[in-house]
Amino acid sequence: MTDWTPELVEERLAEAAFVLKRLPEPRRQGYFSTWPETVYSFADKVGQEPKPMRVLPSPQAISRMEETLTWTACLEPIDGKIVWMKAHGERWKEICWAVGLQRSAAHQHWQFGISVIALTLNRRRFNRNMSKRRVIELAAGA
Repeated sequence: MTDWTPELVEERLAEAAFVLKRLPEPRRQGYFSTWPETVYSFADKVGQEPKPMRVLPSPQAISRMEETLTWTACLEPIDGKIVWMKAHGERWKEICWAVGLQRSAAHQHWQFGISVIALTLNRRRFNRNMSKRRVIELAAGA
């Protein structure tokens, strides 16, 4: 990637959140069962709901996710929380409830967060004392 835009950053964060959801649950070491696995007959399977098939992410997707997880380190904690909640597909109502902001302020924090990530990935210097609106405009014009 040569030029990161806020839209590309948003897509990559959403992909990372999706991959994170598809990873298998961690298991505690040392706990196991000595019971044999249950073998069901055809009559037992007739009334059962089918098990959903779990597709594991590819190694390349996991590598991209691991890289993406480090991107929010340059953000303020509230901006990082909003960016990750939005990447996980949370609705604005839940995001606003979790961070204690109105929708317009939360949306501006989200735009600012993905704009800072895009500018950082593009290695563009910007003054941290700039207003949020100016940083968003700077990233959109990149």
